[in-house]
Parts: sequence; C-alpha cells; structure tokens
Amino acid sequence: MDLAESFRMATKTLVANKLRSSLTMLGIIIGNASVIAMVGLGEGAQTYINGQLQTLGPNVLFVLPGSRETRQQGSLEVPRTLVVADADAISAQVPSVVGVAPEFNDQGRVVYRNRSANVSIVGTSEQFLQVRSFEMAQGRFIAKLDLDRNAQVAVLGASLAERLFDQQSPVGQSVQVKGIRFEITGVLAAKGANLGLNYDDAVLVPITTQASRLVGQRRSPYGIEVSYIAVSAQDRDRMGQAEFQITNLLRLRHNITDSDDFFINSQDTLLNLADTVTGALTVLLAAIAGISLLVGGIGIMNIMLVSVRERTQEIGLRKAIGASQQDILVQFLIESLILSVVGGIVGSGLGIGGLLLISAISPFEAGVSVSAITLAVGVSGGIGLFFGVFPARQAAQLDPIVALRSS
Repeated sequence: MDLAESFRMATKTLVANKLRSSLTMLGIIIGNASVIAMVGLGEGAQTYINGQLQTLGPNVLFVLPGSRETRQQGSLEVPRTLVVADADAISAQVPSVVGVAPEFNDQGRVVYRNRSANVSIVGTSEQFLQVRSFEMAQGRFIAKLDLDRNAQVAVLGASLAERLFDQQSPVGQSVQVKGIRFEITGVLAAKGANLGLNYDDAVLVPITTQASRLVGQRRSPYGIEVSYIAVSAQDRDRMGQAEFQITNLLRLRHNITDSDDFFINSQDTLLNLADTVTGALTVLLAAIAGISLLVGGIGIMNIMLVSVRERTQEIGLRKAIGASQQDILVQFLIESLILSVVGGIVGSGLGIGGLLLISAISPFEAGVSVSAITLAVGVSGGIGLFFGVFPARQAAQLDPIVALRSS
C-alpha cells in the first residue's frame, strides 16, 4: 500500500470518529495555544519595558543614593547620601556631561477650587526637559531664576492639567500644593510613566522651593537631598567616561575610602537587566505551557491504544488479505501525526487570536512569533509521532489469526 492510500484511510478513520478525534486533539490544542501565547506575552512584555526605558532620555545615567547591595536588599529606609550640591558639582566639574537634573519625589494633594488630586510632587531643576527628553505643551518650564529665588511656580503633567482644568488653559492660574499656593507656568506634553513614576499625573516644582516650603525637615545635613540625579552624557560613546568621572568626583566629595554610598545605572544596564528578566520569564512560561503538550501526547497514545483494541478485527482482516506490518504501522503513525499536527495548527490559531485580543485591550504589543509557531507545531507533530509509535507497533505486530478469533 502506498503512502497516499495510507493517508486516505487514516483520514477516513479519524473523520468517522469526530468526537473522539476532537477530544484527543484537545490536549495538543491547549498546549500549542499556551506556548504561543506565553512566548508572545513574554516578547510583548520585553518590547513594552524596552519602550518605557527608551523614554528615559538619550545617553542618560542615573546616580542613586545608597550602595547597589543595600538597594537590592529592598531596604524600606532609602539612604540620603545625595544632595543638590552633588548635582551642581557634576554639572560644573564633569566635562563629558551636557545636562544634570536632580529629582526629589514626594506625594501630596493638589487643589484647584473644588477639585483635588493626590499626585506625585517632583522637585527638579531647569535642565529636566533636556536631560529627560520631555517637551512642553503649554507655557514655560521652571527657570534657573525660579530655583535661585525659591519661586512658588509649578508645571503640571498633561493628565493632571486635564483633571483639574478640563479644557481651560492652566497657565497663569494658581493651585494649592500641600496647602501652599503655586502659580502654574506650563503644562508638560503627555509622555506616560517611566521609572515607576507617571509624570503625566504629577506636579513639578523647583527643588529648592520644594525643600524650603513643602518637604520641611527632610533635609540632609549637607544640603537638599535628592531621590536621584539624572545625567545626560555628550554622546553614547562617552557614557562610560562620564560614569567613571562622576564616580571619582562623588568619592572625593563624600570622602569615600571603602564602599560607595551611591551607585550609577545607565540606560544600557537597565535594558540588559530587563532583557534578562523578561527572557528568563518567557522561557519559564513556555516551559510550563509545554507540559500540556506532553500531556496531549500521552492522550494521543492512550486513545490510539484504545483504537488498536477496538479495531482488532479490521487489522486482522487487512493482514489476512495481504497488508504488511509496515502498512499497518504507517497507517497508525499517520493517524497520530494528523491528530497532533491538526491540533497544533488549531492551537496556533487560538494562541494568535488570544495575543491579538490582549494587544487590543492592554498596553502590551504582544508579538506573534513565527519561530514560536513553527516550533510549537513541529514539537506537537514530533510528540504525536513519538507517542504514536508504541500503539502503531502493537497494531502492526498483531497476529491476523489471533486478531480474527478475538473479534
């Protein structure tokens, strides 16, 4: 019997038992859909996180207080080892940087007439726009003169401006920030959240004004403390040079002879970390989802074993009229292969549909990985072939006389 005839007979047998064939494929369908969905979600998460990190600004370094080990241990008490004077020193003494923007992040209530919101209050300097690649939608940003005079001026994020003022222009209006009156000089263009802070829903004020009027006693003995210092290098090639120079300068300023009381993260460091974490998570999720493929393969073997017992008479008749062991073996292998491949294709369709749905209702741009689809369908086909060998061999080795007697 040729291969085409074996394929036709296998197809007719499976179609004749639609319900059993469908239930047999269910494990493979779920396994393929899960693998493709998990891989797509992992890639989508990686793309989303990388996009968020790219919005931090070009060639940006972040100088954070405390040692890297202390911060990684998740200490609730954030070290207070960086001050505005450190940012000023970096700006004045490090030739490889073009912008420095210290930031201190706080929380508080902003009130305009009968409307209020509990938002992030960001104290920063005039170079924030340049370093962090933000743009103004209306008005002007904080100026150097505002910092020198401790001026009570503020810039609103796009979402906060809409919440408080609807369609009115906030520029020139006044709001209460923690009960202190601030004049609005501008509104940031919408950009979204990064580093865990949504600047669209924040109010930005001069860091000197924040320290003197809003924060109160939360000051370092050495000056105005900061949550971190954002530094923009001249170009990408000089980021390593800038990091080296900043490290040496701060060690001298802080009289450090042992371990540093600060650490520096670059955009590349954050991107590599995000790629490592999301990559490992994707592999883990795909491996967990792949277990269902194994379960589906075992299901195929079980059903094919049952099929061998049910079709004993058919096998005996075919062997009695001249079918060889190879013919019987090939037919049962083809049946297993059809079940696994069709299940893989249907599962791939469901997985792709799930990814498209997730992309439509969430910020994740879940990618449809062609390699993941090919691998999932190929693996499911291999599983069907592997688990189909035993029942196919059992069928092929049946003695025709015994098979006819037992029917």
